[in-house]
Amino acid sequence: MDIEFQHVSYTYQPNTPFEFQALKDISLSIESGSYAAIIGHTGSGKSTLIQHLNGLLQPTEGEVAIGPHRLKADEKAKTLRELRKQVGIVFQYPEHQLFEETVEKDIAFAPKNFGLSDAEVKRRTKQAIEAVQLSEDVLQRSPFELSGGQMRRAAIAGVLAMKPQVLVLDEPTAGLDPKGQSDMMDMFARLHRNQGMTTILVTHSMEDALAYAEHLFILNEGEKYMEGKPEHLFLDKNALADVNLDLPEMISFLKRLETYTGHAIPYRNQSVTELAKDVAEIVKKGARS
Repeated sequence: MDIEFQHVSYTYQPNTPFEFQALKDISLSIESGSYAAIIGHTGSGKSTLIQHLNGLLQPTEGEVAIGPHRLKADEKAKTLRELRKQVGIVFQYPEHQLFEETVEKDIAFAPKNFGLSDAEVKRRTKQAIEAVQLSEDVLQRSPFELSGGQMRRAAIAGVLAMKPQVLVLDEPTAGLDPKGQSDMMDMFARLHRNQGMTTILVTHSMEDALAYAEHLFILNEGEKYMEGKPEHLFLDKNALADVNLDLPEMISFLKRLETYTGHAIPYRNQSVTELAKDVAEIVKKGARS
């Protein structure tokens, strides 16, 4: 589903002493089936923005369009139930939302509450557990007997069981060790490819935004600061520094390498092994010259 924000503003607790404008005249578009990332310092408006995607928040001003669904200021949303079937949000620490006696019951909770048949719920539960790469033998176990990584995957399976067309990831690797972070991000990339979902990643990790996203939005103090392809935006070190963001390590390394050697290696989402081959080629050229 295509997503479009048209001049969206959002104010918490308006007309009170605690009034705070979290979003200011945001306009942006996310193409159906694409992988977008949203970055920005704490308080930039990232979490407020994504809560508009399934109607947890409604614009104070402007309009949000998610496929055929419309959320407008001062107008009651008419299709929230259907919208929430189609937009799945994986919040930070989703394992904290597990509560049922077994993993199977937890995954099945949302599909059952949306009125799906027992047979369809069972089918979706099996598909979801496979999608997050957990074995079926965990289904009858208590979610609280699982490891931390397994608990997170079980919670994510509950979101996937709804078969969302849009998957929103709010800091999905928070609290995981480096290998767990890499495995989790690779899993989401695989789901994006295999299921064709529109995927929106909210992250503090410049590396993840660069490695996985096709389009990047940078927020600053509730406003859209920049947007474009990650490999292009991350070349503007000064613009990033102005909003307290750092370069991804890969881009920083390539810039330093060019400064020291005079040879530029373009970023093309290469692995460390591929980068090592590029550097070796520069060394060979230096030896021959």
